[in-house]
Amino acid sequence: MLYSTAEDWRAAPRKRVLFFGMSGLGKTHVSNMLRAAGDWFHYSIDYRIGTRYMGEYITDNAKAEAMKVPFLRDLLLSDSIYIGSNISFDNLTPVSTYLGKPGDPTKGGLPIAEYRRRQEQFRLAEIHALLDTEYFVDRAERLYGYPHFICDTGGSICEWVDPENPKDPVLSELNKHALMVWIKGDEAHTQDLIRRFDRAPKPMSYQPAFLDRVWDQYLAEKNCAEDQVDPDDFIRWTYAQALAHRQPRYAAMAQHWGITVTADQIAALRDATDFDDLIAGAIAAQT
Repeated sequence: MLYSTAEDWRAAPRKRVLFFGMSGLGKTHVSNMLRAAGDWFHYSIDYRIGTRYMGEYITDNAKAEAMKVPFLRDLLLSDSIYIGSNISFDNLTPVSTYLGKPGDPTKGGLPIAEYRRRQEQFRLAEIHALLDTEYFVDRAERLYGYPHFICDTGGSICEWVDPENPKDPVLSELNKHALMVWIKGDEAHTQDLIRRFDRAPKPMSYQPAFLDRVWDQYLAEKNCAEDQVDPDDFIRWTYAQALAHRQPRYAAMAQHWGITVTADQIAALRDATDFDDLIAGAIAAQT
């Protein structure tokens, strides 16, 4: 690890951490808290994906929808209007909207082939954004003068890496530049995430093999054709399985590449001093 002991962490003039875990357990919350302290740079992987690597896909998709409307089509063709996404740290909706949901087109669903194509675009985008971490570590200090650095990853980081492989290219690179910190939820957190997702289902990204399995299983259980799938019902049905699929992968990442803190510990943090103490304790426990 980047910091071998709690003492190394406390004495480090430049602290660099990478948070990973399920969305909704506090990654962005603690990142915002540290950024507000004034000397932490917040690098959001999802924001980087939406602006650098998928920005054109998102904008072109919006333009394609606008081209279906004669009035907007004429304005676009004459360069009279501009269409773009208003993505921000607090509003990543353009990314999830582009990813979409598979199923019945009359309910807003995408054909499964198009859905898989967008999933692959996201996979490549997330890997590229993760590998940009070194660039942003340097940029944060060189350009802006921030000594400390946070990499705030998306929930799907575990889908694209092999934590059991000591030569995994993504994890090996990240391990050089930041201390990887798993924010772990318990069963109560899991049930709360499921309830929240059920109220407002949002598109997710999935490992291709996992997506193939749950898609085929859903079609068989519901006895329906691909274009008859209710998009929201499918992603609700899939969500709990996705949590169960990701949990051991997060655990292996923490075991081999980082440390573990709990979502309750993150929620209890009041300031950067509390955070330093929490990380020091987790390093001591891990080592």
